[in-house]
Amino acid sequence: MTYRAVLLCTAAAIFFAGVWVVDAQGGRGRGAGPAEPTPRLPDGTVNLGRVPGEKGVWRVPYITNMAMRVIGPDGQLLPEIQKAQAAARAGGPGGGAGGGGGEGGRGGAKSEPWMPWMPWSAAVYDYNSRNQSKFDPEGYCLPPGGPRMMATPYPAEIIQLPQDRRIVMIFEGATHIWREIYMDGRPHPTGDALNPTYLGHSVGRWDGDTLVVDVVGFNENSWLDYFGHPHTSKMHVVERWSRPNKSTLHYEATVNDPGAYTRPFTMAWDIPWDATGELQEYICQENNQYLNRLTDDFGQPIFGPRQQPGQAPARTGGTR
Repeated sequence: MTYRAVLLCTAAAIFFAGVWVVDAQGGRGRGAGPAEPTPRLPDGTVNLGRVPGEKGVWRVPYITNMAMRVIGPDGQLLPEIQKAQAAARAGGPGGGAGGGGGEGGRGGAKSEPWMPWMPWSAAVYDYNSRNQSKFDPEGYCLPPGGPRMMATPYPAEIIQLPQDRRIVMIFEGATHIWREIYMDGRPHPTGDALNPTYLGHSVGRWDGDTLVVDVVGFNENSWLDYFGHPHTSKMHVVERWSRPNKSTLHYEATVNDPGAYTRPFTMAWDIPWDATGELQEYICQENNQYLNRLTDDFGQPIFGPRQQPGQAPARTGGTR
């Protein structure tokens, strides 16, 4: 089974189990009782993880198209997105925006006019739309990158270590990855010391009850989401995490990538708490035979050696 198939099966299983449901706005669905107050650490800081003696994980929702989660200064979805969602629900004109219509069953760049495209990023997005995200890096068991880590439907934990002045995030899905957020006031590395990575270099601070995380140093080996919004190594992300009650984590991410988009944009959604969940081992790379069969648009293998000019095709078996 491919990683993408596992994602879909997992999301469906969670949905039909009725443990939690993410609605069109990313909020909590059925099964949610009265909200309990926000838990706090002994020093009064908001606790973004478990309460001592209890279980629990964050049930990250499956967000395939982050462009449909772009918000304005008021914190609400852009009016254009609300209109597109209403049209989609009614099945009227414009119902394909952001997920249907042309470009091989998806809208492509033209269906998301609120996105600050550059010509090349719009063209790449159209290509990913036409081929239904065939070359999605996360589909090959590569890390999700940021902020896609918070939009891939596997559990996550946030562990605060105030004595060490850092926060650690553990993510069950993708490649079983972790992330460190430095809370000691250090600056980002500069020049050659800033090694580009999938999750980037994160430094955080508290703004009242909101954790603000500044992230730079991304490589270009990931997409922003499954639909295939691209980014470059110039991407700078500012995340804001808040826990308005025990059952909800509110996540916002402002993306500023002058290499791919003409202006910054902010996306937001809620992440529900599963009070009985715990992380389990999941290794995406095991038995991933899909990679060995995957070819590009020219029939060449994505992974493994390519046939060189003048080289005879490799024999697949038999004798002369």
